[in-house]
Amino acid sequence: MAQIEVLIEDTRWTDAGLHALAERACVAALAELSLDADFEISLLACDDARVAELNTEFRGKPTPTNVLSWPSEERGAQVPGMIPRLPADVPHEMELGDIAIAFETCVREAEAAEKPFSDHVTHLLVHGTLHLLGFDHTNDPDAALMEGLETRILAKLGIEDPYRV
Repeated sequence: MAQIEVLIEDTRWTDAGLHALAERACVAALAELSLDADFEISLLACDDARVAELNTEFRGKPTPTNVLSWPSEERGAQVPGMIPRLPADVPHEMELGDIAIAFETCVREAEAAEKPFSDHVTHLLVHGTLHLLGFDHTNDPDAALMEGLETRILAKLGIEDPYRV
């Protein structure tokens, strides 16, 4: 079972029930890919200002974004649209990487899409977890694969397709 270590920098995340949302989302993403090992994910629950700092430092984009992910190792597929090299099922804990999520951006996006905040956050945590596993959306075949997985995972959690217009 996955172990999600949550560091709360912005206490609004505590009131939003982030620990439970993270456990539900990350475990569902791993289960969809039949990954049963004791994987570790570190989650930084922060505000837009902190995510903007991280986005500037790591991506050269001086703006906030909803979620950022840093995989512990490169797992991306060599061929667009193919499943990445998933971590082997190991008998010991394995760190998958780090995720940071920004409170204000998540609130704005959920309101703009007229979606429940918890559903939007769950989607972003599934999205971030898939990034840790090597999935990406930088080209159409990869985006189709990743979005299809997200949609299936969220459907199993009773959450509507976030890509349906």
